[in-house]
Amino acid sequence: MIEFKLDHKSGVPLYRQIIDQIRYGIASGKWKAGEQLPTVRALAVELKVNLNTVSKAYKELEILKVLETQQGTGTFISDVTIEIDEKERKGKLEGICTEFLNAASSYGFNIDDILAELQKRKLSS
Repeated sequence: MIEFKLDHKSGVPLYRQIIDQIRYGIASGKWKAGEQLPTVRALAVELKVNLNTVSKAYKELEILKVLETQQGTGTFISDVTIEIDEKERKGKLEGICTEFLNAASSYGFNIDDILAELQKRKLSS
């Protein structure tokens, strides 16, 4: 089952977050060609967003030949290879880290607190 997580506070449009998650899921091998995505309606209900948000994301990915919609059957990941270049990957990670560090510092945690917690998690995983 494909799982999506949206951040309403990130400033990134929700449809763009859906597109990015699908692209990164395919590029990482997490999602495979032929895998069925939820219907527009089902995903909109699950994510608590407008139908047009999901529809816009799916349509853009169809134009890019990343998704295929088969009438009466559903929307599927097409047989496409997606490679995310290093610059884009680095930019995405920097954005994630910036959001994370801003949230942590707003609660008074410093970099040593954060690193210690991350190190504990690294050892336990």
